[in-house]
Amino acid sequence: MSTRLLVSVRTVEEALLAANNGADFIDLKEPRSGALGGLPPATARAIAAALRAQGCRLPISATIGDLPMSGLSTILQRCAALADCGVDYVKVGISAEPGAAAVLDALAGAVLPASPSPSPATGCTAAAIVPVFIADQGINFDLVAQATAAAHAFPALMVDTVEKLSGSLFDRVPLPTLRRFVHTAGANGALVGLAGALRLQHLPALATLAPSFAGFRSAVCASDRSSALDVQRLRALAVQLRAATASAAVPA
Repeated sequence: MSTRLLVSVRTVEEALLAANNGADFIDLKEPRSGALGGLPPATARAIAAALRAQGCRLPISATIGDLPMSGLSTILQRCAALADCGVDYVKVGISAEPGAAAVLDALAGAVLPASPSPSPATGCTAAAIVPVFIADQGINFDLVAQATAAAHAFPALMVDTVEKLSGSLFDRVPLPTLRRFVHTAGANGALVGLAGALRLQHLPALATLAPSFAGFRSAVCASDRSSALDVQRLRALAVQLRAATASAAVPA
């Protein structure tokens, strides 16, 4: 399967633009509030409702915000609040700091609010939690192993970076390490996502790694990641990502 395109949006208008111009995943995020900046639940609910009202069947994810591992109760509260907004996945940043293992344990056992009808994207009645491993200082494979051991709880795992102005994910993490993450995280059938200031020049490397999906924001904006989405950039990225992954899949 080709690597799918996840696009981060913060408004109804951006979400509809992304859904209609090549995105495979719609990710609800406020880039002005950090790497995993969270939108207010009311905004997330409005975006999810608008997408479904337009007949969009794409999976929808939402981030809870950049929170320390010491804030377990707040993390769980925000997960529950976003899960009640009609999204399919709730993304939680996992930093390699004290308390991270306890957070993963709690998330694996968390029971999120269920909706009365199945999602058109996943067929599930409740949102699922997606741990996002913060990789600015590398990837902590002890935490990855803990998450993969709870495969029933986490249908997808990601890596991302916090410092977007200090280079991309590929500047922070060596290719062999990313390859190990993709292989390890997906070994039990979970979806695997890569993100972190990704640009067009990273498409060949992404195609080689073949994650389930790759997340973009800066590359599809008019200027920096806090500016508006640019439809031409989005369409070009969607076409080139599919071309790159299709080319990589052809046997030599």
